[in-house]
Amino acid sequence: MTYLLKIFSADDVTETERALAVQRFRSALEETLGDASLVMPCYHAYQKLFQQHGEQPRPWPISASEQLLAEQWEAAELAATHAAFGVNRYLGDADFEIQPAG
Repeated sequence: MTYLLKIFSADDVTETERALAVQRFRSALEETLGDASLVMPCYHAYQKLFQQHGEQPRPWPISASEQLLAEQWEAAELAATHAAFGVNRYLGDADFEIQPAG
């Protein structure tokens, strides 16, 4: 399943900087998860878990496989965030949005 990735920034960044950040984010996310086809299914599953348990302290009361998925998504998101924004988030208050393509 393909996806669209948007990066939003409160700072004044050029379109070139934004496009490069999107490319770095996408590459790191896909590399960490293993394939682009895994991004949307993992993201949706994580969002569902987070909506149900996000306010609860860890570990969440979920199955081992759900916990593994949550940990994998969080690791991929962190790697992608560092790749796109830098460890110190050089794009300031930048954030991202993932949506299905089409």
